[in-house]
Amino acid sequence: MPKVVDADVRRREVAEALYRVVRRQGLDHASLRNVADEAGLAIGSVRHYFADHDELLEFALAELIDRVEVRVLARAAKVRAATDDAERRRETEELLGELLPLDPDRHDESVVWLAFVSAARTRPNLAPQARRLHEGIRMIVGRVLAGAGVPDVPVETERLAALLDGLAVNAVLHPDLATPEVLRAVLGRHLDQLDRHPRQGAGRRATRR
Repeated sequence: MPKVVDADVRRREVAEALYRVVRRQGLDHASLRNVADEAGLAIGSVRHYFADHDELLEFALAELIDRVEVRVLARAAKVRAATDDAERRRETEELLGELLPLDPDRHDESVVWLAFVSAARTRPNLAPQARRLHEGIRMIVGRVLAGAGVPDVPVETERLAALLDGLAVNAVLHPDLATPEVLRAVLGRHLDQLDRHPRQGAGRRATRR
């Protein structure tokens, strides 16, 4: 009997192969043929699951965003469940840390993320997912800051999101300088500064130690 292949599993396997090619050689080298070779498949097999190269790229970017979103939402639940300020602060840092390359897996994700969002500037088919990622990060950051009672949430949201983006880019481009220890220290210092701001109302202080 012919082997039954789960289409969703195979599509994710092809996306993983694409990520590996992107990490080694960049997005420009992630052709259908190169991705098929990386996945150990015939190019016809890849075309069975993806109509063309654009569809593969769109799927891979959406899959990457979904993966990060699952982790962030799990961390957000822990922030909401925190029973004191110290626990809430720890969980807040861990939540925001999911958006930084603090371990090899997240570093690999950041390399792929940077390649995709850079390509989205000139590849219109990637723009909707890149915007989804941009807005999703700011939604999470905004909720954290609003829950902490930080004033001027829109501006502080953009400031913290820009800090996270910049740290991730630096870690991809200069991993020997922007180490996980440096990233954690910079994030912690920023949250300390926010914690010293006068609070709005009597909201729970998600960034207080």
